Amino acid sequence: MQLLSVNLGQDRTDEGLPGFAPGLATGIDKRPADGPVAVAAPGPKGIAGSGLAGDTIVTLRHHGGDDQAVYAFAREDLDRWERELGRTLPNGAFGENFTTSGIDVNGALIGERWRVGPDLLLEVTSPRIPCRTFATWLGEAGWIKRFTQEAAPGAYLRVIEPGEVRAGDPVTVVHRPDHAVTVSFLFRASTTERALLPDVLAAGDALHPEAHEKALAYRAAL
Repeated sequence: MQLLSVNLGQDRTDEGLPGFAPGLATGIDKRPADGPVAVAAPGPKGIAGSGLAGDTIVTLRHHGGDDQAVYAFAREDLDRWERELGRTLPNGAFGENFTTSGIDVNGALIGERWRVGPDLLLEVTSPRIPCRTFATWLGEAGWIKRFTQEAAPGAYLRVIEPGEVRAGDPVTVVHRPDHAVTVSFLFRASTTERALLPDVLAAGDALHPEAHEKALAYRAAL
């Protein structure tokens, strides 16, 4: 299990991006960094951005913050989408910070901890929910529906111990909690199978706070 690339995004408002309205700011265009990148807890959502030094997040209301400090997506899933879409998807193409190899990212448990390189310790918090910016960036018809139906969204992680990482660093799962709430399960509960929401509470405090609140509200309304 290893980190294939560490991907950083820059605000390309001035030059624009294909499909985006002129002047629209976004940091979704993430590309592999050449050297080591420092990763640390960025601060509260809505105020802080990415956990990676040099990575741009524009829409702080929906992205970034301590519980979404790092976004990981598996190279194996990018390869599968390459075959389905008939196009090349380089590392970072889905706006992920970490492109991984050999890790079942979607099968990771909420609260699972990864050691990346010698120092960085991360904890899985939630899946990525597709948005219109993602759909515009990919430029594929019906992309949000297709991505949602696949239920392989990649994982957000919070920083437990900061550190520097670079391409080629090993990734080791150092803790797996005693429940069955995976990234994919939480994604389905949050999107297409809301009846599953009460079950995600088994993940406890490791849940992203927004997912925890949504599950509690759903259970209370039953």
